[in-house]
Formats: sequence, C-alpha cells, structure tokens
Amino acid sequence: MAAPSSETPVIDTLAAMTAESLARCQLDADTLFTARIAALAAVDAPAASYLMHVGPAAEAGITVEQVQDILIGIAPVIGAPRTLSAALKIAEALGIVIVALEDELAAGAE
Repeated sequence: MAAPSSETPVIDTLAAMTAESLARCQLDADTLFTARIAALAAVDAPAASYLMHVGPAAEAGITVEQVQDILIGIAPVIGAPRTLSAALKIAEALGIVIVALEDELAAGAE
C-alpha cells in the first residue's frame, strides 16, 4: 500500500473529486452551487462539508439571502429538521470562515 503523498490525503482526494466534477459540469456557477447546497442539506451534511462550498459559492455571487431561499425552497422536500440542521451548519461554517479570515488578517497586520 502506497504512503499518502501529503498530510491531508482525505481532503486532497475530496478537493480533486470536486475539481473534476467542476471541470465536467456544464451548469452555470449559480445553478451548480444551488444544487450542491440543496444536496448537502438533503443528506444532513456536517458543517465541514459546507466549508468546501461556502467560499466558492460566495465567489460565484451567491448571497446569504439566496442560501436562505434555497433552504426555504427545499424545506417541503427534506423536512423541517434537516432544513434547520442545514441552516445551523451553514451558520457554523460561515463562522469558521469568518474567524479564519480574521486570524489571517491579524497575522498579516503583524
């Protein structure tokens, strides 16, 4: 069995899978990230899964209001518990991103 080529082989594999999916997908960015956020909510994904999509979704122009609309739109399909779970996990992921950015800015100021 080959040794992992980095210290984060699982994250590296997931990033490679995501990159390959993006390369093969013909959806516009807004539609793609809408579908991905809806899918994450549907499977009750952990906050860490949202972390891989929050940054790229924001870069694609998806707003917090649009994410709320996605959750409102899928709530009748996935149910109230999963919708609430998704909302909390997205908020957690956003909080983690904000803290990381603050830390990065503070380190740059030193």
